[in-house]
Amino acid sequence: MARQFKQITGKQPINLALYSQAVRHSSVAKKNTGGIKDSYERLEYLGDAILGMIVAELLFQKFPFKEEGFLTELRSRIVSRESLNNLARKIGLTTLVQYHQQRGPRYKSVYGDAMEALVGAFYLDQGFSSTKHFVIKKLIVPHYDFDELVSTTHNHKSKIIEWSQKENREIEFELIEEKGEGSGQFVIQVIIDGKPVKKGFGFNKKKAEQDAARKSLQELNISES
Repeated sequence: MARQFKQITGKQPINLALYSQAVRHSSVAKKNTGGIKDSYERLEYLGDAILGMIVAELLFQKFPFKEEGFLTELRSRIVSRESLNNLARKIGLTTLVQYHQQRGPRYKSVYGDAMEALVGAFYLDQGFSSTKHFVIKKLIVPHYDFDELVSTTHNHKSKIIEWSQKENREIEFELIEEKGEGSGQFVIQVIIDGKPVKKGFGFNKKKAEQDAARKSLQELNISES
């Protein structure tokens, strides 16, 4: 197993137990001496934060003239569960993940979860500098086309307006609050057929509208594909 992890990460594991834990779902994990299942969940929590930060910094540097909303949307698409599930398949991590096979369909996010856990394990084993190199050089650059991502970045407001027109629904974006004198934080309420759906927040009206639209699309279960 050490050889397989080295092929994926480019580094020889020092503490192989961390990597083994990173691919062990709770359905097949045993409780450790502290009474906690020795599964990937704690490593997933750590890896999620580290991965998100590395991707955020990468996008911040790569797109110096883009606003926060654009960067947030792009980061969300890269680290989404579906994206990480696909990434795990591409790098061969799926062959190492252990879970209760008979209940497999219940664990739709297991590969993406293990992907984050692997990042957490690698960080604990190799340190931040090596982890940053691993994430950027082994995961992001070879497997994500930024031009394609940018060209398909969603405009949430346009999407929900398009939906409302198609469904003959009346939609409004109402400015309901500007928090704090001079703070510039806006609160926008999406209203459909006279009923409030979701509020959005942002440091300008456009960002607040996009945030409100994104949340409303999720609330209404409207796909953005």
